[in-house]
Amino acid sequence: MRMAISTLPERPRAVLVGVQLPGVSDEEHAADFAELRRLVHTLGYDTVATVSQKRTRLATGTVLGTGKLKELAALTGGSGVIASGASDRTSKAREKWEAAANTEPDLEGEAVEEEADDVEPEDALLPPASEEDGPAGPRPTVVVVDHELSPGQLRNLEKATGAMVLDRAGVIVDIFHRHAKSHEARMQVEIARLNYLAPRLRESTGGRERQQGRGAGDSALELDRRKIRDRLAELREGLAAIQKDQDHRRYARRDLLRVALVGYTNAGKSSLMRALTGSTVLVADQLFATLDTTVRAMQPETRPRILVSDTVGFIQKLPHDLVASFRSTLDEALEASLLLYVVDASDPTWAAQLEVTRTVLRDIGADAVPSKLLFNKADRLDAAAKEALLAKHPDALLLSAHLPEDVAMLRKTIIAFFEASMVEADLVIPYSRQGRISEVYEHTTVVSQAYDESGSRLRVRGLPGAIAKLTQTFQE
Repeated sequence: MRMAISTLPERPRAVLVGVQLPGVSDEEHAADFAELRRLVHTLGYDTVATVSQKRTRLATGTVLGTGKLKELAALTGGSGVIASGASDRTSKAREKWEAAANTEPDLEGEAVEEEADDVEPEDALLPPASEEDGPAGPRPTVVVVDHELSPGQLRNLEKATGAMVLDRAGVIVDIFHRHAKSHEARMQVEIARLNYLAPRLRESTGGRERQQGRGAGDSALELDRRKIRDRLAELREGLAAIQKDQDHRRYARRDLLRVALVGYTNAGKSSLMRALTGSTVLVADQLFATLDTTVRAMQPETRPRILVSDTVGFIQKLPHDLVASFRSTLDEALEASLLLYVVDASDPTWAAQLEVTRTVLRDIGADAVPSKLLFNKADRLDAAAKEALLAKHPDALLLSAHLPEDVAMLRKTIIAFFEASMVEADLVIPYSRQGRISEVYEHTTVVSQAYDESGSRLRVRGLPGAIAKLTQTFQE
């Protein structure tokens, strides 16, 4: 009897490319590569090698110098040079410009073409078995650059390597595109995606004309760009309507206690959200697993109710268009009563990740909102690492979203934060207004209740603003 063996389709293989610029340490450069590797894996590619070079700036046309470009092309099977369909005319001025573009001064000011950073494969590079094979298998078909590239740089790298080239911004936009689920998130991502693709349309159209002959009309490229402009206008109009509806919902929740979970992507915000509220939000060990804002009441419910919201995660070099598109999501943090900064304590680059979160929130003005620092995934740390974190941040909480006792501790901390601002007061509710007594129970804690000829007399505990509003409501 013959057994059928099922095999999974092989994932595309990718090479990562990065330039270590002045002011970037070796540790930071390695962390950038590690994060890019995770982004690429989330997108569905396997990283088989990395190419790194130290330069004072990116090479104007190809990011890398000529030597490193040839090393990269050797991995992908490309020529290592930028082919041109036009006749090759050279001049002394052009030769001087090309030499300046592909050589950079080192730290001592001497002209060098390459630095000592060589190809760094995931495993040791094996000799190619054939012209079609590369590092330990088929040649990589994708080159991913850890910088935002111009359309010209993308085109030049594709010509030199013979592979598809993606930059960091393109990878992040594609991940957002795949993970967007709600109508609002899909519209937000499509806006960012179209803004990213618009200046790069030449890559796919090649400048072909829709019609031939002088005065025949707009080119295909111009027509495609016009379609993008029209689609962007349509999306922005639809998104404005959705955001207006969300503004109404936020206004209705203005008197409730609100906590927003903020932090780097994959820091464990969704796990904490599920643990605090019992919601069924997606939890996955991947970057940008969830993009939609979820608002749920903390469970078991408190009086007054405390709402918890999970916001989109941040990442270094997040494309500006995505930040702008998800502004309504970030407004949840801006209007929260308390921000919980969630940090992956097991990540060696947590300090840089925390700074990215703080920078984005500072840009939208949310740095003025009261906050608490949470070091999540503490179950992955040893005792010495925990002590070091608490010594540096004594007011922070060390916890794991998977440990019930840690979640209970966090819940008590949240309640204690709000109770510290609460006051007690007496409310008198006339018998003619008893139908609205539920509002008192929703926004305050009722300590005692008695009755006399004027109505119900309640001793309540709550925030000063909520009590003032209730007092005015029952005096009208």
